[in-house]
Amino acid sequence: MGAAIEARNLTKQYNGVMAVNQVSFEVREGEIFGFLGPNGAGKTTTIRMITGLVKPDEGTAYVAGYDILKEPVKARQHLGVVPEVSNAYIDLTAWENLVLIGKLYGLLRSVLQENAVRLLRVFGLYHVKDRAVRSFSKGMKQRLLLCMALVSEPEILILDEPTSGLDVESARFLREKIVQFNREGGTVFLSTHNMEEANTLCHRVAIINRGRIVTVDTPENLRARITELQRVEVVFDKHVELRELLKIRAVRRALLAGCRVRIYTPNPPEVIESIVDFARERSLRILSLNTAAPSLEDVFLELVKGGSVR
Repeated sequence: MGAAIEARNLTKQYNGVMAVNQVSFEVREGEIFGFLGPNGAGKTTTIRMITGLVKPDEGTAYVAGYDILKEPVKARQHLGVVPEVSNAYIDLTAWENLVLIGKLYGLLRSVLQENAVRLLRVFGLYHVKDRAVRSFSKGMKQRLLLCMALVSEPEILILDEPTSGLDVESARFLREKIVQFNREGGTVFLSTHNMEEANTLCHRVAIINRGRIVTVDTPENLRARITELQRVEVVFDKHVELRELLKIRAVRRALLAGCRVRIYTPNPPEVIESIVDFARERSLRILSLNTAAPSLEDVFLELVKGGSVR
């Protein structure tokens, strides 16, 4: 399996501030690759360099084997992009936006019309194809952006926060279409703040912080590598004191909300035994007790605050 996208030492400064610093990674053909990081970490700048919108100070990127700096037209022919900020023309209709994008990609008129009709039907926009985009809701605009990215039949989709600000139904619909594109053989590069979305959709993720790649791995492997973030969640019948819970051996950290406690530990069995003793000594009833592996959000927060995982 080859590389759909390859970033090699991408570096970019703005007014002396390092936005992206020697970023390298590879997106394999046929995978959904997540790109995660806090605000200002360098995600959008990296995407702009990969798509040829911004020239790097150092390094380059390859799209479908083409150097984005030396062969930008050939590289972009393989890409469909949903940018962070909408690139749909709000005074044009949905149909006119698709026709414009199709012409920019040099599609034959018959192919363009066939693709536009099919996509507008699939995305539930055919009945409003002659309405100006300025009248569209946020969800409708995002669906149109995905139509625009797909109209040229790309092998690779680059999505920058595609479900941000959407209602639950619209976000789920777009995620289903992303998964469908991938199942049909497409490659997806997905930048998102939604940890659950990344955990559910992505085969691998890269985490970037302060312009540098912190780690690249599968969500499952990342969770397994941070054993100290395993959780024991317990609900007592009465309020307990946090300082008393923190005295329990093997408790690394604890969060308390009324009678509900979340304990982070590298040794859940030992903590469970201690919790039972703790409750018995204080005449407390345990209403529920569960264990959970670290979430991708736990891992993300640990890494961006300077954790030890690499």
